[in-house]
Amino acid sequence: MTATELAALIVAIASVVAVVLLAVALVSIVKTLRTVRDAVELLRTETVPTMQELRDTVRVANVELERIDGVVDKAESIGGTVDSASRLAYLALSNPAIKVIALASGTGRAAQALRRARTER
Repeated sequence: MTATELAALIVAIASVVAVVLLAVALVSIVKTLRTVRDAVELLRTETVPTMQELRDTVRVANVELERIDGVVDKAESIGGTVDSASRLAYLALSNPAIKVIALASGTGRAAQALRRARTER
């Protein structure tokens, strides 16, 4: 065997080994791609209904938020009305109440003074 034939034989054996290794790698890649395809299909079949349920839940939550927003607006309006009414009641009743208290206090003092004056006689 000559050096050229030996080199050709080595190249041929290396080529066969490389082709076998590439075939094994290709089979492994194909198997992995099938597994990935199955996983993606399973993921798709399970996430599509879940996403639909999520959309429905978000829709219901938005309706409830709008309803609660209306309730909060009404509560703010009622709070403002009560605040205005209490301020008005304070302004309307504070001056007469102060006068009644002052009159009662003055009447009490006058009564005490009259009692003292009677007892001193």
